[in-house]
Amino acid sequence: MVVYEFDPWRSELCTCGRKYSLNPYTGCAHACVYCYITSYIPRAFSPRLKKGLLKRLRAALPRMSRSIPVSIANSSDPYQPLEREHRQTLACLKLLRDFRVMLVTKGTLVQRDVHLLAEMQAAVAVTITTLDEGTARRLEPKAPPPEQRLRALQVLAEHGVPTICRIDPVIPGINDSFSELVRELACAGVRHVTSSTFKPRPDSWRRFADAFPEHAERLGELYFRRGERVQNSRYLPLELRRRLMLELREECLRRGMSFGTCREALGMPMPSCDGMHLIRAGGARPES
Repeated sequence: MVVYEFDPWRSELCTCGRKYSLNPYTGCAHACVYCYITSYIPRAFSPRLKKGLLKRLRAALPRMSRSIPVSIANSSDPYQPLEREHRQTLACLKLLRDFRVMLVTKGTLVQRDVHLLAEMQAAVAVTITTLDEGTARRLEPKAPPPEQRLRALQVLAEHGVPTICRIDPVIPGINDSFSELVRELACAGVRHVTSSTFKPRPDSWRRFADAFPEHAERLGELYFRRGERVQNSRYLPLELRRRLMLELREECLRRGMSFGTCREALGMPMPSCDGMHLIRAGGARPES
């Protein structure tokens, strides 16, 4: 199955509206130290093609409701380097022209498809965790530099594509200074920000501690002694999570952007956590 409902277990932590999930590739080349997919995808940082993807997607389309949006992708970047040659994301978009689509990426190749996206009921979320290139290189060693991602957001917005930035994850003492980033996002035409704090699992914590040994002891105290375990992840203390998200929320609202949190259970008002509210209604052909 290549298309499935997002969060089929209906976790109480998930505030997303009902949506489909589609990953054009298996695994991701960006090798971010905080990535959660290594806990359930073998060889997660060795991306590969999905066998028979387009045939399987075509077969799924008649069973899919056009009233439910499609999120691409939650476990694999749709615009990682493989896409430049294989164009599987582009092919999927062409098949999904009559659906509402949310793309989630760190890949600047999304600009290639800007004209198609502008014609669709689509929005694009680009993850930028920091504008500091040195920090970004340690957090996201094989992803495009943050300035290039910021430029991609600007190009999309200039063509009328609703844009979202995922400042995700926020890690205390590493990327929790928001003013400059939020200002630049507003200038680039971003309309919504989604954020959450780092929620390490054993594999991502090991990678993080190796990449940031000078922060491991301090953050280990917060996560493993003062924080709590929620399902398979470690959470920061509640008051610290609330303070970080409230600070970022205020910055965003002050700049005219809406704001949502992801799996934080803080009870904050938000039009949607992921920015799905930005996708315009109408335009799709009626279901047969």
